[in-house]
Amino acid sequence: MSTLDILRRAGAQSATTTALETATTTEAAATPLNTIGMFATELNGVNQTVNDLLRDVLWWSLGIMAMVILLFRLTHRAKNHMRHMTGMSGGVNQQRYFKENRSSWWKVKKHLLYAPLWNKRHNREFRISSAVNMGTLPSRWHALLLIVYMAMNIAYTLVLDYSRQNKYSVAAELRGRSGVLAVCNMIALVILAGRNNPLIGWLQISFDTYNLLHRWMGRMVVLEALVHTSCWAYVQHADTGFSGVYHKLANDPFCSYGMVGTVAFVLILLTSPSPIRHAFYETFLNLHIIFAAVAIAGVWVHCDIPNLPQKPYIRAVAALWICDRIIRLGRLIYCNYSTRGWTTASIEAMPGDACRVTMHLPTELAVKPGSHAYLRFANLNFWESHPFSIAWVAHRPVFSPDLPLMEKKLTLEGQTTDISFVIHAQTGLTRRLFNAAKVCAPRTLRLKAAFEGPYGGHHSLDSYGHAVLFAGSSGITHQIPYVKHLIQGFSDGTIATKKVLLVWIIRDVDHLEWVRPWMDEILRMQGRRDILNIKLFVTKPKNPREISSPSSTVQMLPGRPNINLLLQTEVRDQVGAMCVTVCGPGALQDSVREAVREVQDVSVVDFIEESFTW
Repeated sequence: MSTLDILRRAGAQSATTTALETATTTEAAATPLNTIGMFATELNGVNQTVNDLLRDVLWWSLGIMAMVILLFRLTHRAKNHMRHMTGMSGGVNQQRYFKENRSSWWKVKKHLLYAPLWNKRHNREFRISSAVNMGTLPSRWHALLLIVYMAMNIAYTLVLDYSRQNKYSVAAELRGRSGVLAVCNMIALVILAGRNNPLIGWLQISFDTYNLLHRWMGRMVVLEALVHTSCWAYVQHADTGFSGVYHKLANDPFCSYGMVGTVAFVLILLTSPSPIRHAFYETFLNLHIIFAAVAIAGVWVHCDIPNLPQKPYIRAVAALWICDRIIRLGRLIYCNYSTRGWTTASIEAMPGDACRVTMHLPTELAVKPGSHAYLRFANLNFWESHPFSIAWVAHRPVFSPDLPLMEKKLTLEGQTTDISFVIHAQTGLTRRLFNAAKVCAPRTLRLKAAFEGPYGGHHSLDSYGHAVLFAGSSGITHQIPYVKHLIQGFSDGTIATKKVLLVWIIRDVDHLEWVRPWMDEILRMQGRRDILNIKLFVTKPKNPREISSPSSTVQMLPGRPNINLLLQTEVRDQVGAMCVTVCGPGALQDSVREAVREVQDVSVVDFIEESFTW
């Protein structure tokens, strides 16, 4: 069977598509080669059979990439579970097996998974000035995924019949191909934009990673939309000139709404470069949502008017986008409203331009370590939501308001949840929040607020015999829940972890106030001295006399840590497999990443970083 026969059979699956192709082929065959105008309308010149084939190839390619990552995650999870069960029931000596590298997998981790794209810089931002942030570099693994994805799209776009003598026919085929791929990519784009996408949990994609993939998929969609529109304009201009192009855009709804979609895509691209996102985040986010809605609506009408074969795809895009919004609204209602009332926030101004925020939820909510949530505040642009790491969770019992006849007959009616954050003031909402709390000091500022989450929390440290947690500044909020969970698990005998080191780097001793009540509770926990060591590094203390170590397990040191030396020391006394996690400024994350890569050939050391890069 020839290739042409295979393509014809693939196209025969749709009677409508076949009829369109037959009419198009007949019309093209009966038309002289110098005909131009016919290739500027609908499916004339479009090879819909190959379009359908390459559409399926694109989806299969993305699906296979996702399945490979999912298979890796499932294998990793199964290995961790086995290690957890073995380490939980045994002592330090029984975990020696998991400490040693027993394959060459460490080379993959060192040179691909944990490697920055170039040198050692990954999360440290490129800044032209304090106000102009040019963003970060992807890791080597992320760069490979992006290169493969972009190469696939470019290759599928350029698979055309270049043997055609009429160049406008080739332009029409390119117009159809780029349009099909743009709409198909929009499905993956919207999936990655959704906060409630189940793939994020299954594939354990971090906030940082799916934002990166979303941005680059968006750029590819814009590029394909521009190619699609340019090919149409090229043929139309060759046939009728600029006046004909303008007349079509002004009087033909099919072309008008297509241009609306393309313009909206271009506006998204122009308003989303890193300097604009970072300098005017709230404005960027609001415009992004508006332009996305306009783009989806424009493409929908563009496909609906001539009943194009791509109409079901844009319907799927709209359905996914609306579904995520509905689920988010449902989360907001579930988390923030009950018969007990609405969520309120207590906000305290802290030293070092930070504020401690406690959300008093009227419902009971379970939160895993490493989770984050989106917060909204009344009187501070309630429609805006920002992600913050969850630092502390406390549950409060709720008793019946009815007066009991006897003292011991109080009726328990469930629990409510208090969820706390430390928010370091930058610009925009975080600065306004800190300023409002500072005006109220020493009183606590109370506002109506809304909590959306929790999200994340995909990484468990329970199977590791040794955990090293690095935090810089307010990044401590990501690590404290892990510390509390690991101490509790060690005391209960439910985890494999036998040794935990927390390294916190702060500018001044005053910053300890951010987490003092939670740290005091951790230091009082049963078994804490047997598992936890804390090293506090104060880089710019106001008074050197304030630097003192209260005990051998809690040390306060001046200056910055030598991360390579510190990690090498931990590896020498390593218990089982080790996990190193970091949350903090980009420079700290890059230094920890580099130190982890340096010890990959020594023992099993895994690396997890948490960042909220935009």
